[in-house]
Amino acid sequence: QVQLVESGGGLVQAGGSLRLSCAASGSIFSINVMGWYRQAPGKQRELVAAISSSGDSTNYADSVKGRFTISRGNAKNTVYLQMNSLKPEDTAVYYCNVLGLATMTSRLENYWGQGTQVTVSS
Repeated sequence: QVQLVESGGGLVQAGGSLRLSCAASGSIFSINVMGWYRQAPGKQRELVAAISSSGDSTNYADSVKGRFTISRGNAKNTVYLQMNSLKPEDTAVYYCNVLGLATMTSRLENYWGQGTQVTVSS
């Protein structure tokens, strides 16, 4: 089994900042891509940002470019999302996502965290 533990969500005023963290553990042989998705009420889950295993390649949703920064920790099983200049429309449940090679099956699998709530008040 693979576990993704997220932390760092909360309530913040517009213009404020939050930092989300996610740590992966368990039966995962290697990690290819780590990322963050979000889902607001009544909307589909969308990609916020993703980062390659090396950390050299990143991808951001247009709506967060210039405000959010994704990074990998020194322990390569961790990923962070620094969120600055937050807007009310950033309010959503944020999910950590890992695409990696499962130890037991040697197959590429997609793993999800339990989600952390981010609420931005106006």
